[in-house]
Amino acid sequence: MDLCRLCRLAPPPFVRAVAYGAYRGRMKDAIHALKYERLYPAAQGLGRLLAEAIAQLAAEAPSELLVVPVPLHRAKHAQRGFNQARVLAREALGFLAKSHPAWRLRLAPSALMRLRATESQAGLTPRMRRLNVRGAFSVTDAAMVRGKDILLVDDILTTGATARAAAQALRRAGAQSIYVATLARARREAFDRIRTGWTREDAADDADAHNNGEVFEFSEPISSQEQRSFLHRSF
Repeated sequence: MDLCRLCRLAPPPFVRAVAYGAYRGRMKDAIHALKYERLYPAAQGLGRLLAEAIAQLAAEAPSELLVVPVPLHRAKHAQRGFNQARVLAREALGFLAKSHPAWRLRLAPSALMRLRATESQAGLTPRMRRLNVRGAFSVTDAAMVRGKDILLVDDILTTGATARAAAQALRRAGAQSIYVATLARARREAFDRIRTGWTREDAADDADAHNNGEVFEFSEPISSQEQRSFLHRSF
């Protein structure tokens, strides 16, 4: 694999990350509708798109994967009433059971826990994001993940700080390999960068976020017609 300079500087603790499309427009609206407006019917349409992203891994990932949604802290879960990553993962696996019946994907929603309530990552710089989630995750039962190949699932990937922190916790518990799949990817230009005091550690976060064409790939872009179609059906 021909990695970019940033990824050579700080290799991510996962093999590959994939997403369906960019975090903007109708995709962003649909994710917000699910997460903040509790428009649960949107989960089915979004789950189908997540399944398409995950399917990119079918040719190279192991034949059996433990699917681990990125958890919310219990306080956030109580406030929201559900974990969107878990809901999306469950919907996606339903579609993949039909499109890839030989692929053994087992949902493990309780494998990972969030130890503390972290500040929202929105609006934070890469360095702040890294510090915000440092040590925030722990594996509930090491025997559950030891020697296993993991698919880590979340709704959005921005700098990769959350995915990195969660993957590191899984690796420490003995996970053999980790892949990451998200519904959407926030492009680098979508948030401001504060270059003052930019450090090697900042580059580590940036390396996860860098789309070099190998480590991170998109599915086919969402056409306006497709967006309208799934939003109409879901809403």
